[in-house]
Amino acid sequence: MNKTGSMLWNGIEALALRCLKLLFRILHRELTQETEETFLQFVRFGVVGISNTAVNYIIYAGCLMLLKSAGLWEKQDYLIATAVGFILSVLWSFFWNNKYVFTLKEGEERSVFGTLAKTYVSYSFTGLFLNSVLMVLWVQVFHISKFLGPIINLLLSVPLNFLINKFWAFQ
Repeated sequence: MNKTGSMLWNGIEALALRCLKLLFRILHRELTQETEETFLQFVRFGVVGISNTAVNYIIYAGCLMLLKSAGLWEKQDYLIATAVGFILSVLWSFFWNNKYVFTLKEGEERSVFGTLAKTYVSYSFTGLFLNSVLMVLWVQVFHISKFLGPIINLLLSVPLNFLINKFWAFQ
């Protein structure tokens, strides 16, 4: 990571940790090292998730506009764009989660391809299947914009993805 990125990353973690310590002080609770570490892991996951969401949405919107301008698959364009955005953004998310969020302790090993496969399986459920079903619901039933649907989906998929990644994919 370059110097600017590292400074930004460390700044976000420091700010988040200060907020957590303040919250624990207000609640008169003891903050353990394990709680701090888990919280910072969640913050890192959130930062990666925000970048992943941006990457996914940019790819989705670009693909949607490309298909629209080419006049291809007009009724299924949003589903195709969802699939393309999914495939590329999972690679993005895997790289950053593996490198900075779910890091290995000294002496631990992890199969990169096995973890990537589990990541695709977990995101296939939440990121592709669940999001596609919800997109059909938003677009065809509730007539919500094809561009707004993916943003609404985040309310369900983000918390679910963290739990699946933490307790299964990166184990």
